[in-house]
Amino acid sequence: MDDLLVAYAGDAAERDRLRLADGWLRRWVGTWLVGGTEISWPLGNMASAPVSASRPVRKFTWRSRQGHRPGLQFMVSTGRHHGFESLEEQRLLLALDFVGVLEVLPQPFELDFEHQGGRSRHVPDFLAVMPDGRIWLFDVRPERLIKPEDRLKFAAAREAAAACGWGYSVVAGWREHVLTGLDHLSSQRRPLPDRLGLEGELLASAPMRFGELVAATRLPVVARAHATHLLWHRRLGVDLGRPLGDTSLVWPTRVGGL
Repeated sequence: MDDLLVAYAGDAAERDRLRLADGWLRRWVGTWLVGGTEISWPLGNMASAPVSASRPVRKFTWRSRQGHRPGLQFMVSTGRHHGFESLEEQRLLLALDFVGVLEVLPQPFELDFEHQGGRSRHVPDFLAVMPDGRIWLFDVRPERLIKPEDRLKFAAAREAAAACGWGYSVVAGWREHVLTGLDHLSSQRRPLPDRLGLEGELLASAPMRFGELVAATRLPVVARAHATHLLWHRRLGVDLGRPLGDTSLVWPTRVGGL
């Protein structure tokens, strides 16, 4: 994910405003929705929360003239739809689908934390179980929209994630060309039967430029769709930091690799 997104780190300066004295892991509390019931854990015990059995702690709403665009995004990696509250969040779900996450929970818990001004609450945007089993917490906010109170909440979420042994990122943007590349590759993310055996030809011929690779097969037009499918599923690799096209160099990877 680090190769795809632009992470915001401006919340680091807010850490000094958090109350992290002795006993803070007992005083900070995370509330989850498990089986329809709200359950609260002290932060020191929150790493044991059942992610797969949990539901978003806040409902998604749709109404006319609202300032953001919520919706549902289908993810091939989980086989389900997942809610999002903005187009920026939808883009993160697409990227998480590309890397092949095992699970995603939108708005996973409400964090009640202490700071110099008292107590505040924050609901992170997503919790994801990455392909290697690591858990990663995400907030999504374009940098131009981050306010001082957001920085404090992000700093608290970062500390909470670290206390649980999780990773944490504030997604403030995307590296150049990444979104257009992912959007194109996602057109072939669903199962694609290979009755003509073209994927074997593609994997055996790489590394090669994309256009040359598909042209070297028996059926270039059909092979183009299969090559895109292999790129989405990371059986072929490509540099998404460059414009994706026929001149892009692609190479074979380990299964599921990058």
